[in-house]
Amino acid sequence: MPATENPTSHDDPRPDGPAARMPRWLPRAMVLALALVACFQLASWAFHQLIALLLNVLIAFFLALAVEPAVDWMAARGMRRGAATGLVFLGILVGAAGFFALLGSMLAGQIATMVQEFPQYLDSVISWINSTFHSHLSRVEVQNNLLRSDWLQKYVQDSANNVLAVSATVLGSLFNLLTVALFSFYFAADGPRLRRALCSVLPPSRQTEVLRAWEIAVAKTGGYLYSRGLMALISGIAHYVLLEILGVPYAPALGMWVGLVSQFIPTIGTYLAGALPILLAFTVDPWYALWVFAFVVIYQQFENYLLQPRITARTVDIHPAVAFGSVIAGTALMGAVGALIAIPATATLQAFLGAYVKRYDVTDEVRVMGGGRRRRASSALRRLRRSLHDDPPAAPLEGRGDGDGDGEGGSAGGRGGDGGDGDERGTGGKGE
Repeated sequence: MPATENPTSHDDPRPDGPAARMPRWLPRAMVLALALVACFQLASWAFHQLIALLLNVLIAFFLALAVEPAVDWMAARGMRRGAATGLVFLGILVGAAGFFALLGSMLAGQIATMVQEFPQYLDSVISWINSTFHSHLSRVEVQNNLLRSDWLQKYVQDSANNVLAVSATVLGSLFNLLTVALFSFYFAADGPRLRRALCSVLPPSRQTEVLRAWEIAVAKTGGYLYSRGLMALISGIAHYVLLEILGVPYAPALGMWVGLVSQFIPTIGTYLAGALPILLAFTVDPWYALWVFAFVVIYQQFENYLLQPRITARTVDIHPAVAFGSVIAGTALMGAVGALIAIPATATLQAFLGAYVKRYDVTDEVRVMGGGRRRRASSALRRLRRSLHDDPPAAPLEGRGDGDGDGEGGSAGGRGGDGGDGDERGTGGKGE
């Protein structure tokens, strides 16, 4: 009788067999994955909460790099680093306060003049409208309609409601400014200690690289600040002299405005700086505005092609297209802060790459060197002459010429003794 197969003896595992159980590593992997996701979410939340502080620290770091050469110079002459840093920041504070004081006095004077002369302006506009359109408007009627208008009342009410928000914004800006000043003071005053603490956690082979990168950053950032400051001084003096000659009011403040704004606001600073003196010169005489505009354009060309290459040749010498692209990239990443630190950061990166990236000689090709058909022909002729000059002479076949006959060369470069003293050899032939 044939043996019956037991249905439970198949190779297929049972539903409650070992293969149906959950692997032991799966719960641990799930817990680990959830923990990683939670840590990522926590880090992302913390980063978004601290992004304002990180930006302030970044600004403070670049400001400390900019003032560190001056601090090092004073510290090398016996002054303590803390006192030297405080003196440098005091000078910056006095300069900024003087600039804003002059600018504020200019704006206050202009606003007061506009308020005092507003009735005369309004009368002239109303007279032109009445004479042109044959209307019968009066200044009192226009003022009453303007003061009783709904949009003006709504604007005043909204402005009163936004006083608290404006005050909070001003206080937040002052707090950020104080934060940047404190961090930059500590970075500049404790620069050697900070570098020593950073290098203490690195192997000796990495310490040299970090210190070299730090020195390059200090040199480029400080060079950027000082070169821009020198060009701002020259630009401010030049524009001040012109405005003083033309009799434009607030010439010192306008000269300082043009110098600082044109140098420290990338790309559009020149246009912003030139607009204000042109506008004020127009209030004196329209021809004066034209003279100021022509001077701004001519001086900009003089600065771009003569002054700036000489001053920035040893500090921040980057291509204008690279500078413009870095400003756009910095603005897209960090807004106005990125636009301000884009150029020194790019110069630091360029200097760092130039110190560590190996460069090779460029081949003499038309596509690389430029030029047209004439350059291509001259290059081909130069290569032919070089090949003929570098071709080594071949050994003679049968000897030398005796000097009584004519030496004939059988190849392109061969020479025979033509009535000579027998010392010239024939290449590919023999002297007869």
